[in-house]
Amino acid sequence: MRHKPFKKVCVIGAGIMGQGIAAHLANARTEVLLLDIVPPKHGEGDPPKDSKAFRNKFSAGGLQKAIKAKPALFLTKDDARLVEVGNLEDDLDRLKECDWVVEVVIENLKIKQSLFEKLEKAVGDDTIITSNTSGLSIEGMTEGRSESFKKRFCVTHFFNPVRYMDLLEIVAGKETDPAVIERMTWFGENVLGKGIVMGKDTPNFVANRIGVFGMMETMRVMMKDGLSLEEVDATFGPAMGRAKSAVFRTADVVGLDTFVHVAQNCWDNLGHDERHDVFEVPAWLKKMVDEGYLGSKTKQGFYKKEGKTIMALDTQKLKDGVLEYREKEKVRTESLGAIRNIEDLDEKIASLTFGEDQTAKLAWQVTMATAVYSANRMGEIADSVVDIDNGVKWGFKYERGPFETWDAMGVARSVERWEKEGGTVPGWVKDMLKAGRESFYAFENGARTVWDPNQKKAVPVETGPAEMTFLDIKREKSNIVKDGFSASLVDLGDGVLACEFHSKMNALDTEIMDFLNEGMDLCEEGKFEALVVANDGPNFCVGANILMIFMAAQQQEWEQLGNTIHAFQSTMQRLKYSSIPTVAAPFQLTLGGGCEVAMWCNRIRAHAETYIGLVEVGVGLLPGAGGNIELLARTLEGAPDTPTFPVEPLLQRVFEQIAMAKVATSAEEGRDMLFLAPSDGVTLNRRQLLNAAKQEALGMARAGFVPPKKRVFRLPGKGAMATFEMVVQSMKDGGFVSEHDMKIAMKIASVLTGGDTSSTVKVTEDRLLELEREAFLSLCGEEKTQARIAHMLEKNKPLRN
Repeated sequence: MRHKPFKKVCVIGAGIMGQGIAAHLANARTEVLLLDIVPPKHGEGDPPKDSKAFRNKFSAGGLQKAIKAKPALFLTKDDARLVEVGNLEDDLDRLKECDWVVEVVIENLKIKQSLFEKLEKAVGDDTIITSNTSGLSIEGMTEGRSESFKKRFCVTHFFNPVRYMDLLEIVAGKETDPAVIERMTWFGENVLGKGIVMGKDTPNFVANRIGVFGMMETMRVMMKDGLSLEEVDATFGPAMGRAKSAVFRTADVVGLDTFVHVAQNCWDNLGHDERHDVFEVPAWLKKMVDEGYLGSKTKQGFYKKEGKTIMALDTQKLKDGVLEYREKEKVRTESLGAIRNIEDLDEKIASLTFGEDQTAKLAWQVTMATAVYSANRMGEIADSVVDIDNGVKWGFKYERGPFETWDAMGVARSVERWEKEGGTVPGWVKDMLKAGRESFYAFENGARTVWDPNQKKAVPVETGPAEMTFLDIKREKSNIVKDGFSASLVDLGDGVLACEFHSKMNALDTEIMDFLNEGMDLCEEGKFEALVVANDGPNFCVGANILMIFMAAQQQEWEQLGNTIHAFQSTMQRLKYSSIPTVAAPFQLTLGGGCEVAMWCNRIRAHAETYIGLVEVGVGLLPGAGGNIELLARTLEGAPDTPTFPVEPLLQRVFEQIAMAKVATSAEEGRDMLFLAPSDGVTLNRRQLLNAAKQEALGMARAGFVPPKKRVFRLPGKGAMATFEMVVQSMKDGGFVSEHDMKIAMKIASVLTGGDTSSTVKVTEDRLLELEREAFLSLCGEEKTQARIAHMLEKNKPLRN
């Protein structure tokens, strides 16, 4: 059900979190009023005391920090125009313009209570008020407020950095109107693109309660067993489906002061907790914070960099309160070695947690303790297994939540081992096993189900109506039209066919080209109305299978390689000129060939976090599947079709973008760089992307799709090459590019200028593709190109398998 979106939102507090929330609201095209206090003191160099510049100093400064932030908080800097600044003395009357006010001030109950007293007098009768508190109680914050205020109040707890973290915890108070929660949930999910977890009014809510327990338990076991930071991080990184930053690098990024604050909040307010002892902040960690070892913000924490050397705190000395660094050490253990070639994450988790060495015992102890702790929180912090799992996954970027991880280990055998070791397991978990259910999650009759301890039975996992994944669709085998190693053709329903990539890193190969063509065949035969190009992987596509190109070049199979490149180009053209609409759904890394596939489709429906670009020069090549021509066409679109029009400045833009391998850091920035067209759409919720692409394709098909005509170009030819050569030569003379870089650049220029032509004649698209193909093959034969490819393959070993 669609709800009324918010037209204008007031964010109160221009600190780090306030900046992030304001920026992300602007990313979602929502007007924002960002307020903060008037500076209490007038300093030397400040604007006049009564001026807006001075009185809005804190909010304006926060906005400027948001604009300059790295990683970027805004999708494009232009989005910052949607944020106005003001202060809490001069602009309170403007709160009546806002239909949502979110408080993001310091975590101090009295300050929040005082602020809410002011807000109640200033906001409109229907304005929703929320707090971004990470743990203060709703009952305490709304003490003294009216019944109407309490009905319109809830917690909206965002995670930092707001743009990049999926999680939004929504917590209702005892008197919150359910309609308020429904509207906030709809807006958070469908407009802001967040994953919503419904928490309860308990300290640190869901994600931080479980996540901080896991980190504190990890530190406890590390010190008890005499392990190093490196051993812990090697265990709880990608091996367990977590980020490479693992435990301690993540803590450094978050800030140890922030982490200690959250842990201390648990210690202060969870005296009833059966594992209360775990939250006691150890003396050595307090000392780190007291002495400024806060992590990235102070350039030293658990780790620090000295020149190019990464240093790690010595945990053997740390337990005695001695803060001393040594060089970071590599970790190699039998259990970690045993999972190196296992691709399935659940198999990795099972193997690692049931290994025999010290790292395996660490993995088992912490993982099982966290799983049991999570099970004991059912009904206290959330009402469902799914909410706890999603909170941890979206709040900490883990691939598996605690219950999904427990399933991977095997629930029955884990319970048996834990109890043999003296641990206890919540009764509802044992009841589930007694009922014959072997896992928290299962697939039954084509649907994913989860055990509900309240109903004591399995229930369907609820997803939003706009959410769609290949994993779920393919549970029904009849939806798989054709399956291959690198790609599948999948029936999305309603007459839409999808070509799904699932090769190594979704790299393009000949099988993917075959599947794209076969998909278009089926559509053109009338069996489907439209084709969507998409997948469920971590990235849309990192480019072409470079190993395939390298092997052909090494063996000097030039004819075969030429035919392969020609086939790639022909497939791209067909994506654009087929009689049926094609829609690409890129997300995350969309590089090289992946960028070309997306650009040649009739329409793109991109996730907001799409990092797109033509990066082939990095391996000594130029785009070889029509990327030069498509970017050229977009740049020249609208230029006068006359021989006298100077196209060189436009060509210079394309040249720089390709020769410098520029990559957009968001889909909207990609639009500015012409990787996305004005008609292309952007979706903020990754889980809704596939369905959005399907609806886009369906709409185009049913609106009477007519393919575009092949393009012709007026290009300056060899006469313009001298200009490009002069620019690149000056860069070479300045030591910015090598001789080989210059050669690559001039090959790009030769394609973009049209080869042996002039502006008095028109060059066909096919001729430009021929020039691109010739340039690509000539660079493949260069020793330095082959050396670059070999180096890249060595660094990215997965592409070699």
